[in-house]
Amino acid sequence: MSSNATKKPVKKKVVKRAARGMSDCPIVADSTARQAANTATAKIKDNFPLGLSRPALRALVGAKLTRLPQLTRVTERQLSQLHGMGPKAIEILRVALRAQGKSFQV
Repeated sequence: MSSNATKKPVKKKVVKRAARGMSDCPIVADSTARQAANTATAKIKDNFPLGLSRPALRALVGAKLTRLPQLTRVTERQLSQLHGMGPKAIEILRVALRAQGKSFQV
């Protein structure tokens, strides 16, 4: 069985769980929390490079990281452990920091 075939059922299961309100994400189930998170991400999105997803921005807000220079105080590993922060977001942030002559903490 190919790796793609094994991934498809997992994705369907995750989608079904989210549709039933069984997601691990607190934002999915609570509309008040979702609205508060969306408001908070709207306030900080201009402080970060274009292309970051809303889940990534919510993860940054939750970690109280509201400006790009603050990311020099965390490691990539710490960032990757935040719910909503994936490899694409980390790469976008890495490139943005590098453009300013900075990097994540080592």
